[in-house]
Amino acid sequence: MTSEYVSNEEIVQAARRNLPQGAWDFVSGASESETTQRRNRLAFDRIAFRPRVLRDVSHVDTSTEFLGESLRIPVMLAPVGGLQNFTPEGAAASTKAAAEFGIMHVLSSVTEPTLEDTASAVDYPKMFQLYLHGDWEWTVGQIARIKEAGFKALCITVDTASYSRRERPLLGRTTPVTVRDPSARSHQASVTWETIDRIKDEAGLPLMLKGIATAEDAAIATEHGIDVVWVSNHGGRQLDHGLGTMDMLGEIVDAVDGKAEIVLDGGVQRGGDIAKAVALGVKAVAIGKMQVWGLGANGQAGLVRLLEILEEELTVAMGLLGTPSIGDITSDYVCEAEPVTSPHEMSSWVNMPVSRIM
Repeated sequence: MTSEYVSNEEIVQAARRNLPQGAWDFVSGASESETTQRRNRLAFDRIAFRPRVLRDVSHVDTSTEFLGESLRIPVMLAPVGGLQNFTPEGAAASTKAAAEFGIMHVLSSVTEPTLEDTASAVDYPKMFQLYLHGDWEWTVGQIARIKEAGFKALCITVDTASYSRRERPLLGRTTPVTVRDPSARSHQASVTWETIDRIKDEAGLPLMLKGIATAEDAAIATEHGIDVVWVSNHGGRQLDHGLGTMDMLGEIVDAVDGKAEIVLDGGVQRGGDIAKAVALGVKAVAIGKMQVWGLGANGQAGLVRLLEILEEELTVAMGLLGTPSIGDITSDYVCEAEPVTSPHEMSSWVNMPVSRIM
């Protein structure tokens, strides 16, 4: 039963037992040598805490606000394509889990069920991520559907001008639909800042750009009035040999200079990771792989339990750091350190039996 999961290691192990090889490879792998994916984890491992004592932490408040909406913890469910391959309910399971727990789901435009069906699955704030797979007329039509369905914000993924070589799925001879559609790739490759301006004007919703990896692009984003700069390298699944997202974060925070909210994904696996990201300027983190592992373990209930465990870990970390609220977590509470484990997609779980996941 889900209630018996005591750690997210157990949830990952359950997902591995339940998922077919193709689905497991899709979510757990990354591009080419998977160097970027490993650096995502390594970047978190290079950060240590500087706890303060004799603070009143008899009550720890893990909640925050994002774009005017309340989050129980500074976590969102990242957009993930093909969620129907991991649980029969597909994206509706993620949306309902987010509502049950008290965070927000960013719905992918390449998952099932439809955006209308997912939006109606539960009456709770949610956001929509759009891949630009068509011309301007197509884009306008998608924006109209998104607004009609009541989504609170729009996210454009900007790091997919070319689809990467993800060798775990390739070795299994599985190819995503978007790779098989040359027209979709062509439209994504032609997106520019001018396209983003047109979308922002047409949508009239808070706009997030997912896939910002440099200070230069973060600064340009603020010049274009972007509401949320989303620091991401697609979980290491696009350009290989990039920096880990936490390694990118400092220069991006400086470039944004408070003009937009900042979200980060890539390598987040522990409640302590959430605290580290918040300390260095992030408003919320987003989880993709972990979201899918929760769904793969036991659908909506498995994902809710995974979030509960993250919350427990974050609460413990905040209490031991001497930070009773999210707003108290600042850069004073972290420092650079040497990693103690070899980084990979699951290296934060030292009790993970290798034979159960490989």
